[in-house]
Amino acid sequence: MNNTPTVLIINASPRGERSLSREMASYFEENWLTRLPDSKIIVKNVGTEPPPFVSEAWIAAVFTPPEQRSATQRKLLEYSDQAISELKAADTLVIATPMHNYGVPAALKAWVDQVVRIGEIFSFDLERGDFPLEPILSGKRMVTLTSSGEFGFTGNGIRADWNHLHPHIEVVSRYFGVSHSWQQGIEYQEFGDKRFEDSKAKSFAAIPVIVDEVLSSFDREKRLPLANAKTLEG
Repeated sequence: MNNTPTVLIINASPRGERSLSREMASYFEENWLTRLPDSKIIVKNVGTEPPPFVSEAWIAAVFTPPEQRSATQRKLLEYSDQAISELKAADTLVIATPMHNYGVPAALKAWVDQVVRIGEIFSFDLERGDFPLEPILSGKRMVTLTSSGEFGFTGNGIRADWNHLHPHIEVVSRYFGVSHSWQQGIEYQEFGDKRFEDSKAKSFAAIPVIVDEVLSSFDREKRLPLANAKTLEG
């Protein structure tokens, strides 16, 4: 564990300043730095700078032993290597994303596919039986900040069965090494009425609380140098 707390923020929206999820991520960063000003923040804008898609050549490069990879294969894996390095360095992962067609935006899925690599993020052993994949990383925190045009996607909501965004992120987070996770989302965006404004206000009000909960979870494990951490009351 590095002495400097590190947060990796993945912005998946293709929008710039109009993006609600990006706005939430910025507010999270602001609150985090209020408490731990010496933290390192890595921001990866995959929505506006999409990662390359997985190809047959990419797969061949991944399954070629590192010492046998050609220059072309090493070049092909540069993005993946960098993304994995950033994830490994992070104590906390923030995924800020809109819901696209009830699921994960293509750019975010591309980032996931570049990161979840055998021998880097997970190991594979058929001796484990029906569950041969095991995560290599552990102990990370993840905060998912979302925006959606409709509503009722979580809990017992009227569209909970249509939600293929949160479940996907939660499943793959196992391979990110996540042990604790939080979710917060703005709904009703396409309606633009009072329900939307209330949802937005509620979500932004929740972010400082989530930051404190994340830091407290580390503090209980004594895994981050929190002696100088500040709260809003402090």
